[in-house]
Amino acid sequence: MIGMTRRSWLQQSTWALMALCARVPGAEKKIPVGLQLYSVRKEAAQDLPGVLKQVAAIGYRGVEFAGYHGRNAKELRAMLDQVGLVCCGTHTPWASIQEDQLEATMDFNQTLGNQFLIVPSLPKDRMATPDACKQTAEILSRQAERAAQRNMYVGYHAHGGDFKKFPDGTTPWEIIFTHAAPNVVMQLDTGNCMGGGGDPVAILHKFPGRALTIHLKEHGGPRGAAIGEGQVPWAKIFELCETVGGTRWYIVEHETGDRPLDAVRACYENLKKMGKV
Repeated sequence: MIGMTRRSWLQQSTWALMALCARVPGAEKKIPVGLQLYSVRKEAAQDLPGVLKQVAAIGYRGVEFAGYHGRNAKELRAMLDQVGLVCCGTHTPWASIQEDQLEATMDFNQTLGNQFLIVPSLPKDRMATPDACKQTAEILSRQAERAAQRNMYVGYHAHGGDFKKFPDGTTPWEIIFTHAAPNVVMQLDTGNCMGGGGDPVAILHKFPGRALTIHLKEHGGPRGAAIGEGQVPWAKIFELCETVGGTRWYIVEHETGDRPLDAVRACYENLKKMGKV
């Protein structure tokens, strides 16, 4: 890897070995499937308890929040408990993991029962140059170390621009996860990655043990295509997540179409046909 030290290589190798050892062929349990609530954001803004009830009825086991619709952590936890869902992540802004806010962010998420503090996007200056990406990796690493003291993780979620190449041929995504500590979660988004010109299969190979949570999003196909109806190489993605990826949650995200709840239901049903639920 570009810029990788011997120590970094050893860390990556250790995580890959741990991921392999954690999954014994024939004995592993299926990775649970959650839903990123951004998929149903308009509906959730109008009736969050009702949406959570419908999401649970479809079969999803967890939800990842992208905003809290005016509720505090105790209220959200009560809603989840009532319908039998768990929180499998929160998309929490860059500012919320900085020194002055991280403790409050962890308190909130501890009440939710959530381990995964995922930054959904970065300020432009944090990824404008290779050096800026390295500095971002240092901040993520430092805050991930603090979060680990409370059995939590800090991570970063992929957008298409993360795979745009710098003049030297590297990408922001590659630089950040080459230089970040191994416990910084690489929340790859399959659709965003492919939409930005990246290769999700190559990335999962290159950064073993880092995809503790991953966004399952379709790319290509007809407008509003559900998972399995486009161009994402799902069989290979699942194989890597279930062997070297270290994946603990599959998280569905669907952003197109006029009937979001029907779309996320179709995604779930297609995952069932693929044997993933």
